[in-house]
Amino acid sequence: MADVLPASSPSLNAAAPAPLRILLDGIDRLGRLDGWIGGGCLLMLTLLMLCEVATRFLSNFLPFFPPTISIAWEYSSYLMAASFTFGAAMTLRVGGHIRVVLLLKNVPPPVQRAMEVLAASAGFLFMAFLSSSMAKFAWGAFIRGQVSTSSDTPLWFPQAVVTFGMVLLTLQFLARAIQAALGLPLEDHRMKASPVE
Repeated sequence: MADVLPASSPSLNAAAPAPLRILLDGIDRLGRLDGWIGGGCLLMLTLLMLCEVATRFLSNFLPFFPPTISIAWEYSSYLMAASFTFGAAMTLRVGGHIRVVLLLKNVPPPVQRAMEVLAASAGFLFMAFLSSSMAKFAWGAFIRGQVSTSSDTPLWFPQAVVTFGMVLLTLQFLARAIQAALGLPLEDHRMKASPVE
């Protein structure tokens, strides 16, 4: 997990005008929250799968023990989707997404910044569309009262969780576009996990 920055840690957005600095720092905080929620979902997914394995194992020796946890596979898919979407914003902020930088490395810094602005703007527009579509999808499930056939779980809930993760990634792309336009650092390496010794 990423280190929690102390309150006195200087902001990488300090050179931005005050209203933008507040916005960018707020998005950075949401990005950290995003990473922690993603890690929590991954931990719950792991625990659920371990419980499923233990249940199957015990059912071989104890006839009264159920052979499976009925919601395990359904909820594991919800948790997997949440893990992917909730980890994305923080991963973008620390520079962890896979990128092809061959062109960026061979152009002057002003062109690099322009390309970063364009790429972040394209990411923002794509994610804004995707987030909007997912929000409509979740809202439709809520209005229709759709539930899972295997567990009667209201489907709008996991869909809304995934939508929230997408919205956080959308905001991180917006922040990256602003940071690139202002010449601010695009990646916060202080948020990366410390090496394990």
